[in-house]
Amino acid sequence: MPAVSTTLRALALSAIASLSVTGCQALNDAGQAFGRSDLVNDIAARLDRALELTYSADYQISGGQAASIAQTQDPARSAYAWPGGRLTVAAEATTRCETGTARTVCTLLAPPVTTVKPSVALFTEAEQRGLVTPPVVVGLLAEAALDPEAVVAQSGTTLAGHPATCVNVQRSAGDFTACVTTEGVLGSFTGNLDGRPTELALTRYSDTVDGASFELPAGAVVVDRRSAGS
Repeated sequence: MPAVSTTLRALALSAIASLSVTGCQALNDAGQAFGRSDLVNDIAARLDRALELTYSADYQISGGQAASIAQTQDPARSAYAWPGGRLTVAAEATTRCETGTARTVCTLLAPPVTTVKPSVALFTEAEQRGLVTPPVVVGLLAEAALDPEAVVAQSGTTLAGHPATCVNVQRSAGDFTACVTTEGVLGSFTGNLDGRPTELALTRYSDTVDGASFELPAGAVVVDRRSAGS
């Protein structure tokens, strides 16, 4: 997916504003029909609201491996961990760590413009390692909303004990299914990212976060590149 710097809310609203209410329709809890734009709006809004939460979530990703997402609001920071690496976004730095070798190396980079809604560009490596992040899902939904040939349908499920709403998207660029819990947390994803089959499913959710999620791994070699503006 191409890197973008637009915030989640702007991205979702842009896609929704340009989408006509046609195509596949579903029923909401009140039994009322609504179209593709409403489905995209609902899921994008839930993911957007989740950025205002403090929570931690564990996932099982492709190959049965584990990954996690954690974020707090005071201070505003987030951490993403996947097999062999992790990314921490905070006001003082964006930290990328390679943990899959004998020597853990963490590189400190300049912090993003906003720690609350970092750009999709930050998550390229996480995506390549199988960790699908909320900004990536919002980008996929925006692309689907702008595709007049895409077919979008809704369903419901329960993930790690939490009710979730799912959207199944069929399109020429690649089908995918994304589920979001009632809290707004990404619950699951199945589809292709950059040509790779990708699966993610929530295994644990908590509204508390262990501060250790944002600390550098013990014994890590730290390379500070913030002064270089990289």
